[in-house]
Amino acid sequence: MTTETILIALIAMLAGSTIKSISGMGLPMVAIPVITIIEDVETAVAVIALPNLLINATMAWRARDTYPETRDLPMLGLTGFAGGVIGTLVLVSWDEKPLVAGLVVIVAIYVFLFVRSPDLRIGPSTSRRWAPTVGTTAGLLQGAIGISGPLVGSWIHSYRLERRAHILSVTTMFTLSGVSQLITFLVRGDLDGRWTVAFLGCVPALATIPLGERLRDRFSSDGFDRLVVGTITVTITALAIRTFA
Repeated sequence: MTTETILIALIAMLAGSTIKSISGMGLPMVAIPVITIIEDVETAVAVIALPNLLINATMAWRARDTYPETRDLPMLGLTGFAGGVIGTLVLVSWDEKPLVAGLVVIVAIYVFLFVRSPDLRIGPSTSRRWAPTVGTTAGLLQGAIGISGPLVGSWIHSYRLERRAHILSVTTMFTLSGVSQLITFLVRGDLDGRWTVAFLGCVPALATIPLGERLRDRFSSDGFDRLVVGTITVTITALAIRTFA
């Protein structure tokens, strides 16, 4: 990558990290489409992997005291990790369009239902039954196309957790699937020649976390809900445009 393309990639990571530090999601969904304008998809997914893992792990650690308020997190995390390995090894060679199309449909249905019924939520018994499927699917998407945020964000948002418990849940899932993804990249050598951008991307990823926490505290509960759903809507739209336009 040239100096100019590295700079563009870092600006994209800064923008994505800022959104993520507030809502818990946004770095891959903002940065990957921008980077793919100047580089191929494989490069974009690879250089994002380390900064994304670092910001997720840090945000999860800072919200760890809210673990008792979360739901289904061990199962979601375990299946997400397994799905990430499978997605990176198997599905990465598949045509991403059917995967993205399925993701867009699922998330669009959730956003539509939320707009119609803002108090919509999934109960504990239902979430427990579907958690393994959701976790595995999220991991598969993360490994295959580098983006699972819309699905993870929609599912966890439907629990209607306290905002820091929401942050802990989504970032924990992203951390575990990100670990499996990064390990697979290392084994395959996908980061060879891309380490400089990956390490530089960790700087904006970490720098935005305190700012995001302060901005997040300014939102009311309803405002935070709208922010999360708005982020999901924008990012799934951007992903659809990148894939099908």
